Amino acid sequence: MFKHIKNDLPASIVVFFVALPLCLGIALASGAPLFSGLIAGIVGGIVVGSLSGSQIGVSGPAAGLAAIVLTAIGALGGYENFLVAVVLGGAIQLLFGVLKAGIIGYYFPSSVIKGMLTGIGIIIILKQIPHFFGYDSDPEGDFAFIQVDGENTFSEIINSVNFISPGATTVAILGLLILILWDKVLTKKARIFQLIQGPLVAVIVGILFFVITKGNDIWAISTEQLVKVPIPEDASSFLAQFSFPNFAVITRPEIWVTAFTIALVASLETLLCVEATDKLDPEKHVTPTNRELLAQGTGNMISGLIGGLPITQVIVRSSANIQSGAKTKLSAIIHGFFLLISVILIPRLLNMIPLSVLAAILFIVGYKLAKPALFKEMYQLGWKQFIPFTVTVLGIIFTDLLVGIGMGLGVGIVVILIKSYQNSHFLHIEDKSNGKHRIKMTLAEEVTFFNKGAILKELDSLPIDTFLELDVRKTRYLDNDIIEILDDFAYKAKERNIDIKLISELGTVENPTSFVDFFKLRPKTA
Repeated sequence: MFKHIKNDLPASIVVFFVALPLCLGIALASGAPLFSGLIAGIVGGIVVGSLSGSQIGVSGPAAGLAAIVLTAIGALGGYENFLVAVVLGGAIQLLFGVLKAGIIGYYFPSSVIKGMLTGIGIIIILKQIPHFFGYDSDPEGDFAFIQVDGENTFSEIINSVNFISPGATTVAILGLLILILWDKVLTKKARIFQLIQGPLVAVIVGILFFVITKGNDIWAISTEQLVKVPIPEDASSFLAQFSFPNFAVITRPEIWVTAFTIALVASLETLLCVEATDKLDPEKHVTPTNRELLAQGTGNMISGLIGGLPITQVIVRSSANIQSGAKTKLSAIIHGFFLLISVILIPRLLNMIPLSVLAAILFIVGYKLAKPALFKEMYQLGWKQFIPFTVTVLGIIFTDLLVGIGMGLGVGIVVILIKSYQNSHFLHIEDKSNGKHRIKMTLAEEVTFFNKGAILKELDSLPIDTFLELDVRKTRYLDNDIIEILDDFAYKAKERNIDIKLISELGTVENPTSFVDFFKLRPKTA
């Protein structure tokens, strides 16, 4: 695990700076103690990071659960009662893992997953605009369209125009310029700039700016525009920040209803994020989804027992981790230790970090998730990909994460039902072993994302030193999801010494380098 520490350590610092304000902001948006968000971030990094099979996923408190938590705390009669539901929700997630419910994650179409990533990227940028200009009335972790303060995403941006802070805006622009310079120029000049991440330099500049301008009538940054980590006076007051479940209410039906809701929503959000991070992962790792549910369930039980918010795998942290060059789960684990050590040893230093600088960091994360070129790419793939993608993006922007994904999935299912009406879906495998493994895989006439789980399972189960004959001559419609799976498999096949022979109506190709490019050449059917 320490083989790639030169990549993982710098990445963990970036994830730490992304996670810190979000942990605090999500706790504030949830109506929970601020320290509860930090507990969830620490447990998500150290515990879930250690148990998870994901190499680049990062877990912590999730914005998608903020509304549920806010309602549940009031309905259940206090935070200690709510913690019982968190512990039970974790236990239910363990049961989901044992029952192998993680396979659900394979049945979300690629267009919806890409729409989720793009929608989150756009919403990150939109939500950070007020913080960028020093208007910080809404919590950092409030990602829903209708906010906890009664405003919506766009009205908050309009309001921020009337409250622009010169100091916060200036240091945010400085931070953004540093990040762009680091990413586009300096990292290509010398190795030192790859080890020392741009976000760390931007944060240091932000702290220095705060210290230098303190007391200035125009340029000073107010305490409302800074990170707000709870500062304990001594060891006993630090320990007093932990809350513990009131198990006396465990028999109340509403506790169990809340627990099941947390387990279901947290599991669904985690599986979606797993699918998305695997798609972003340059190494094309495949995360074991059932193991992920077991890790998340364990993390939620521990978080609930010591006063933390519910945990999921989170795409904002995970994408920042990937963009920063992380290679293994060590990055997620180290970021958890950074959170723990910093809130104990340097909370006052953390409270000198301007939120506007962290907004600049999140701008970069959001832009890389929602690059304009992706819209053009999805449009060129045809209406069957573009419509579910667009609906998902708009749904996330104007509602919230899960509602937006549900809208995109609904449209995607309708599209697939239209295309699949007349044909069955099947995968035929013929083993022609004679000494070396020789496998013939024949795809059906219609292959859609419904077949993704079965095909992925068969490809992953192929032994090393295999000769795979892939016959697509009868395949009239091949979904883009399946093409991407084959493309990712071609990348991994080299490591497993698997030779591929692709047979199509255009002829035979040995070890194709890109299935995406190949299938672009095939005649398109109506």
